Amino acid sequence: MSPRSASVNEEMRRRSRDRLLQATVELVDERGYERTTLGDIADRAGTARGLISYYFPGKRQLLQSAVHRLMSTEVEAALEAEPKALGGRERMARVIDCVLGMAVDRPTLFRTHMAMIIDPDAAGFQQCSEQQKLAQLLKDTVIRYGTEDPVDDYRLLRALLMGGVVGLLLPGAELQPARIRAELFRRYGLDWDQGTPSTAPPPAWPPPAWPAPWRP
Repeated sequence: MSPRSASVNEEMRRRSRDRLLQATVELVDERGYERTTLGDIADRAGTARGLISYYFPGKRQLLQSAVHRLMSTEVEAALEAEPKALGGRERMARVIDCVLGMAVDRPTLFRTHMAMIIDPDAAGFQQCSEQQKLAQLLKDTVIRYGTEDPVDDYRLLRALLMGGVVGLLLPGAELQPARIRAELFRRYGLDWDQGTPSTAPPPAWPPPAWPAPWRP
């Protein structure tokens, strides 16, 4: 039997890594972070336990990469869905709806992710390849939306999306998804029927502008 080519080996490694990321998302969503072990993840992925340490420094980094992969995959699919999102405002609406929708559908996973990336003792924000792909999708969205400062406006969009997710999932103080959607849509001047609108009626649409700041 002839040895496998470098391209075949690379594809096998990619598939093994993807299975680990998918298994991590599934298990943390089902059981929570603390009750999910690396052995559980390897078993679900059908790979050897040692492969995890080959690809990732630890469980925290694995989880962050797994969530960023999920987000980049879902956002990309939302942007490519028919009818194609050609305009910048429609793309922005789809990104907002996609991220809020994932948080609603997978609250345990996203609570864990948000807690981890803002914890200064948890190594902070991981600049993995999955995060970079998500960042590029968001940067492209703000560029098509018409920004003059793609770097800062990407960071602002990221912060607003993170804030929206926290608002949805903050235990004991959760906001309704439609309320958060309305505020984000107001911020970007979007119409309620753009993106993937809920069947629920919009809350006082269009939302009123914020009052002018008081000045002495």
